[in-house]
Amino acid sequence: MAKIVVIGAGFAGHTAALYLGNKLGKDHSVTVINKFDSFAYIPSWIWVGVGHMKPEKTTFKLKPVYDRMNIKFVLGSAAEVHPDQGDQFVVVNTDDGTTVRVEYDYLLVATGPKLNFDGTPGLGPEKGFTSSVCSLPHVIQTRDRYLEMVERMKKGERVKMVMGTGHPGATCQGAAFEYIVNVHKDLVKKGLRDKAELLWLSNERAVGDFGVRGISVQQRGKTLSSEDFISAVFKDHGIKWQVQTGVTRVDEKKIYWENYAGERGETGYDFAMLIPQFLGQPMKYVGKDGQDVSEKVVNKAGFVLVDGIYGLSYDVLERNPDAWPSQYQNPNYPNIFAAGIAFAPPGPISRPFTNPNRLAISAAPPRTGMVSGIIGRIVALNIVDLVKRGRMTHAERMSEMVAACIASMGDSLRDGNAAVMVIYPVVPDMKRFPNEEGRDMFVSHMEMGVSGAWMKRMLHETFIWKLRALPGWKIIPE
Repeated sequence: MAKIVVIGAGFAGHTAALYLGNKLGKDHSVTVINKFDSFAYIPSWIWVGVGHMKPEKTTFKLKPVYDRMNIKFVLGSAAEVHPDQGDQFVVVNTDDGTTVRVEYDYLLVATGPKLNFDGTPGLGPEKGFTSSVCSLPHVIQTRDRYLEMVERMKKGERVKMVMGTGHPGATCQGAAFEYIVNVHKDLVKKGLRDKAELLWLSNERAVGDFGVRGISVQQRGKTLSSEDFISAVFKDHGIKWQVQTGVTRVDEKKIYWENYAGERGETGYDFAMLIPQFLGQPMKYVGKDGQDVSEKVVNKAGFVLVDGIYGLSYDVLERNPDAWPSQYQNPNYPNIFAAGIAFAPPGPISRPFTNPNRLAISAAPPRTGMVSGIIGRIVALNIVDLVKRGRMTHAERMSEMVAACIASMGDSLRDGNAAVMVIYPVVPDMKRFPNEEGRDMFVSHMEMGVSGAWMKRMLHETFIWKLRALPGWKIIPE
């Protein structure tokens, strides 16, 4: 009987667990280790953050799902992985204060990120002065702080609200974009928009870059870029923007930054929601004799090394789409896999930049949402292959992957909006599409309208249905 362990129950880990439980759970052992007892549907937290959705509408308990799917569940935090042959196990600090040892034959690390608020002094809701939409407790606190601003505006005060990225190497610009446009829409509905100055502050090379080098599409015979698209949205909404900027420090009144030119400046604020840098979750990797074998498993940022080609310059990487991993398998321990944010990308998608002060201001590559789910499925099916056939048959690089993003711009099904963006492939492939910026412009697509708001709400219901493994869940794509 094979023993499969999944660490993490986000989009990647939970999706993988469902496929593993469905295909192996009756005959083999599938165990999920997660530090929370609930799955959280993160895309809808944007609505929670402006008070338009109750938090409990975005979560469901994991254990009842896993019980139906023949999956064991351990509530706790994975502290150590012992990967050497003959002695392979995970040490877990459980929720009840005990420590348990979970043995494995195959291990999937799908932990999601460590939110590195400490990487920017003064950042974050716990030790700092800014808000976050990166965890459910944080987004509830963000909602409350936002509603405090609303009350101040109702009394006639003007406030300045800054949203974007809070570290020169941050990613997840999409979530911050959704938040700022939902704040705009909510203030318009409340009749308070004239009382708020909204500023987009980001480390992107250009507005609409989103860490994927932007998107270009053909519409009515003309080329439209995501920079054109998003800057038009900002102009229409009266949102100011400042890109090519890395936040270096925050205090209770000001955000301090450097830009591409090496200029240092500060921005005052009343409310700030800034995404932190993402790092790999801290775990120890311990060899049979007690030695640290971390360098064989993870990179310096804590992300799991997989079957990508590392160490290439950006110019070389840009011309080599095959440098991106296809099976997400560690080269030193072939029975360890990684998915979602937990795997180490071979480099950035957007061109990196270092300013004259030697500060790297570069959007990290996103590996969330649809991409996470796809990779989770690929890894799960390859583990099934290995258990049943002894060889893997599934592969998909991010340079071969299509991804769709629906960015909410107001949740109302009557007068809400959403920007629908489809990108193929996620990582540009200059070999296949040399004249189209590395992407297929027939597939890549951008549009905005109330139909997108309906689609966003439909996805909320559909994906929660899928992730609860309710009837027909496998026919709903990741």
